[in-house]
Amino acid sequence: MSVRIQPSSQVDATAELGDGTTVWDLAQVREGARLGRDCIVGRGAYVGPGVRIGDRVKLQNHALVYEPAELGDGVFIGPAVVLTNDFYPRAVDPDGTLKRGDDWEAAGVVVAEGASLGARSVCVAGVRVGRWALVAAGAVVSRDVPDFALVAGVPARRIGWVGRAGVRLVAREGEPGLWECPRTAGLYEEADGVLTERDGRSGQA
Repeated sequence: MSVRIQPSSQVDATAELGDGTTVWDLAQVREGARLGRDCIVGRGAYVGPGVRIGDRVKLQNHALVYEPAELGDGVFIGPAVVLTNDFYPRAVDPDGTLKRGDDWEAAGVVVAEGASLGARSVCVAGVRVGRWALVAAGAVVSRDVPDFALVAGVPARRIGWVGRAGVRLVAREGEPGLWECPRTAGLYEEADGVLTERDGRSGQA
């Protein structure tokens, strides 16, 4: 298996790409970035310096992943998603001088295993999106997202739970705190605002 890089893309010589990874037209992968196996970097996507990306990650067209973001295995980043990295963005200092790279401290977004970010959603610097969570299209994530949470809105708030298949979970009648995936029949338990998989069942499709 080999890496596929389109001629119109820009991949720095110091970037590391795992076997089976494809970088499509006009995408840019900056210096020191590391991508795992079987990743897809869509047309016009941007991967910043030193970004860490796991295996089987999909970055759809025009997604912007600014350093020092970290993406776990199996993460989906939808079209035109933005992962920001500056708590106090300014082009100039208070005295009007142009800010340089050493004038601020980058704060990366962490997206854990299996999570998905819908089209045109934005994750504000420093937030963590939990395992297998789902961020709705157009949402603005300004605080951490729990594992398996379904969040939507501006700012994003939890509106439900999802399983590994990405389908919204349904509460089991007469069994408080127990949730089921309609697609896989996987079971999940909720306690104190935290959802966990029950008895090791993965809920995988």
